[in-house]
Formats: sequence, structure tokens, C-alpha cells
Amino acid sequence: MRFPLADWIDAHAACRHDLAQSGMHGEIRVPVPSTRAIRDSSESALRVRLARRVGVHPSRLFLTHGATEGNALATLYLARTGRGHGIRCRVEFPEYPPMFDVARWAGFRLVDGRAAADLAIVSQPRNPCGDLWPPDRLTSFADGAESIVVDETFREFTTAPSVQRLGLRTLWTTGSFTKVYGADAVRVGFVVVPEHERDAFARFHGLVTDEIAPFSVASAHAILDHRVGLLRTVRGVFRRNVRAWRRATPSSPPLSGPTAFDTSAGPDGEAFARRCLRASVLVAPGSFFGRPDGVRVCLTRRTFPEDLVRYLEVRRAVGAVTHRASARAGSSSARRRPGSSALASAGRG
Repeated sequence: MRFPLADWIDAHAACRHDLAQSGMHGEIRVPVPSTRAIRDSSESALRVRLARRVGVHPSRLFLTHGATEGNALATLYLARTGRGHGIRCRVEFPEYPPMFDVARWAGFRLVDGRAAADLAIVSQPRNPCGDLWPPDRLTSFADGAESIVVDETFREFTTAPSVQRLGLRTLWTTGSFTKVYGADAVRVGFVVVPEHERDAFARFHGLVTDEIAPFSVASAHAILDHRVGLLRTVRGVFRRNVRAWRRATPSSPPLSGPTAFDTSAGPDGEAFARRCLRASVLVAPGSFFGRPDGVRVCLTRRTFPEDLVRYLEVRRAVGAVTHRASARAGSSSARRRPGSSALASAGRG
């Protein structure tokens, strides 16, 4: 068992139409390092390369085994001094579940985007909504919080720079190779910490993490060596899929990330997701993301245009059933004479 969202996806992996995978795993060819490259792999050199991409000094970037681990390390570190004192975490739902689940486990009380908080967390582009906030919205979301953690796992689906370039003093960011590069077997992520937290976090990081496997370090270097071509391929697939989504759902919000949150099939996202399963269509219920009234649809598969057709057939069928049920309810209500209900009768007695 990992966490409920991952378990849901794994449990239904046999579905013919996969709209639940948020990364490019299996869709692109990931470079494989040579035996010599594995032997000569260097974590310090990888930190320098990643820091250059993000726009920070390498001393502020720490390697992890993935972005989820990076988010957890940052959250647990930030919770260490406030445990038992009513610490609060600002989150805007729907959001990626490990971010707010770890915050809750660490002792934070979750509050919405308007409430005062010690910590603010958000993914950018957001998972599952796929939207990329402009700088003023992000800084407004961070306003008043002592720290903000931004998961940038989806950022390279876009050409946007890291939010580290905003220069926010309390900003932490995380990233990994698993989504845009489809490198699930490459267990490399990273967390970028504020300058004033660098030394203390370095001690914490050294206590709770292991070194990254040489194969993973070498694979990360190989991916960066081929980064331009890989991103050209990935963004080409993504743009095509976004066009298909926009044609099918012209009123939906613009997408920057490879996910969309669809609330058009009614208020019960889990029931709709299970209806999709009966048609061999896999989507993720919104309840995993803190919003039960929708489902997450992912735009990462090369088969997305065909999978989308089947998904929309299910959605239309559910909508037709809901419409007929509403019409019957309305007709039944119209046939009742005023005052004929049991409650009205009791009142006259």
C-alpha cells in the first residue's frame, strides 16, 4: 500500500482507457545511462545542474527520492517547532492528496485559502486542476503564512520558469523526474529551501535521508543531457491532447498542466468514476483531492483522443439519466396539489 490515489490507479490498471496516469511513464523513451556513467555518477554535479535550471545556488537544493518525499520533508521540518500549538496549513481544494495528508499527519490543522496560517501549500500547475497561477495570485496565497511549499512537478509541461525566480523569502519548492520525463524508475527528486533555512535543513536532511542510488543519479544526468528533445516530444503530445480536450469541452478553463478537474457529471464524483470503470475507463474520483464533486482526467497518454471519446460517451449517458430523473421529480412535484403533503395536512389538524 502506498496512498489511496496510487492504490486506486494500480487496482484498475487493466482498464482499456487510462485517463488516470498523470505522468508520461511508458509514453516516451527514457535514456539509459552506461555502466561507466553509473560508476562515475555525481550527486554534487547533479545538484549544480538542477539548481541552474531552477535559478538558485546549489547549496539551497537538496536531492530526494521524489517530489512527494521532498514535500514531506519540508512539511515535517516546518512543523517541528509548532507541534501542539495549533499550527495551521492553508490549502485550496482540490489539491494533490499527499501534500495536505502529510500536513494533517504532521499536526497542522487544514484551513482554506482565506484563513491565517503558518504554512501554505500548493502545486503549480495544480494537480488536479491543471491551472498555473499568475505571480500575483501565488504571492497573495502565500501572504501572511510563515512558509509556502510549492510542488512544481508539472512545471516543465510548460515553459514557465520556477517560482523561485519570484524571490519570496519563505518559499520552498519541490520537483522530480517522474512526470514530464516519465522516469518512474529514476528515484530522483529535489527540494529547494529558503536561504535562511539552508544550514538547519542540511542537518535534518542528513539525518533522515539516504544517498540516491548511482543508477538514479546517472539516469537523471542522462535525462538532462537529452532534455531539449524529450521536452519537445512531451509538449507535442500534451498540446495535441489539450486541443482535443478543448474541442470536447469548450467551456472548460485553460490548462497548463496535464490534468483537468471535471465536475460536469454531477455531484458524486466517486459514483461517476465507478460508472466509468464499468466502461473500462479509468479516472480518479475528486474525493481523493478533497473535492467529492468531480473527477480528475489526465492528458498524458498518446491514446488520449480515443480514450476521451469513450469517456465522453459515459459522461453523456450519466447526464441523460440525471436529466430524466430530474424531469420525473419535477413532473411529480407539479402534479401535487398545494397543501396535499403530509406535513401540510398535519399542520391543518
